[in-house]
Amino acid sequence: MKILLIGEYSNLHNSLKKGLLNMGHEVILLGNGDGFKKYEVDFLIKSTIFENKFLKIIAKIIDRIFRFSLNELEIYFKSKKIIKKLADFDIVQLINESPFNTSANLEIRLLKYIFKNNKKVFLLACGVDNKSIKYAYDKKFRYSVLTPYFENNSLKKEYRHILKYLNSDYSKLSNYIKKNIQGIISSDLDYHIPYVNTKKYLGMIPNPINIDALNDDGNSDSKKIIILHAINSKNKLKKGNKYFEKSLSIIEAKYSNKVEIIRTIDKAYSDHIKNVKNCKILLDQVYAYDQGYNALEAMAMGKVVLTGAEKEWREYYNIVEDYVVINAMPNVSYLVEKLSWLIENPEKIKIISKNAREFILEYHDYKTVTKKYLKAWEN
Repeated sequence: MKILLIGEYSNLHNSLKKGLLNMGHEVILLGNGDGFKKYEVDFLIKSTIFENKFLKIIAKIIDRIFRFSLNELEIYFKSKKIIKKLADFDIVQLINESPFNTSANLEIRLLKYIFKNNKKVFLLACGVDNKSIKYAYDKKFRYSVLTPYFENNSLKKEYRHILKYLNSDYSKLSNYIKKNIQGIISSDLDYHIPYVNTKKYLGMIPNPINIDALNDDGNSDSKKIIILHAINSKNKLKKGNKYFEKSLSIIEAKYSNKVEIIRTIDKAYSDHIKNVKNCKILLDQVYAYDQGYNALEAMAMGKVVLTGAEKEWREYYNIVEDYVVINAMPNVSYLVEKLSWLIENPEKIKIISKNAREFILEYHDYKTVTKKYLKAWEN
């Protein structure tokens, strides 16, 4: 089949593309490479306005005064030019409801061409969208990416790029997409839960992880337990990084002779994965019920990850607590307790590392997951 994947988040579509190519399908991936992470795409669509200091200042002034983004306009015209060359695909999959990363109204204009000139279009529930943010905004989760906003409304400016999915333009975009697609697939439980009983929802397909490219071959000579805290500056609020930072300050003072802590900010994927290879423990996020892509890739490499692993996830996979991953919560004392337990019981690190790799092999192997996508697309 001819398959077009639009948008990329954390290597998801790249791993799916690898599985599809291995099975003999023709696959094109277009997107912005997920920003600073710089994932490979066949057609790169990104704004370059901010690369020019003068244009960056002008763009920010226009955005602040008129709430009009020159970045989004640039992305629209670049996307329009590229998609005119792409048609007659058997399958198109959108990474989420804003696959081109432009404004809601401009997304609709681009998607009209996609729907008109291709056979089947599917939507991934991944990243942020109208339904998942509405579910979180209504406080149906015990905690979510919106928890920091609920605790401090002065963060409204920092959250405007998430809260915008609740406005009428993005509701219109969401309804337009759902009217024209063949089906919706979620990537993990944080999206599956809001979509249960939704029309056209086909269920959850676990994130595909390219296990062939991820092995525990770290070559660190450190005799200490290396803990990696890799921060995405744009997402640090919704990931709860402040809880990890406060916990690490305590751990650093308590176990200075046993641990080495590596802190990074906005590393390109190629650099980030090298740091993951050398660590033993990775700190991911505290507001999730399930693991995101960063956590899953680290688990595939046999790392102990503190991330989402709530009771809903444990029940779904029938897994006991602290068996393959450590559930992270927005509580410093709790995080210090879990980290201390690992540091004082290094044999637990070896056991969880082994279990983590085996879990990824069983549920997230990109070759198996690819077959699940193909089956879903047949509907």
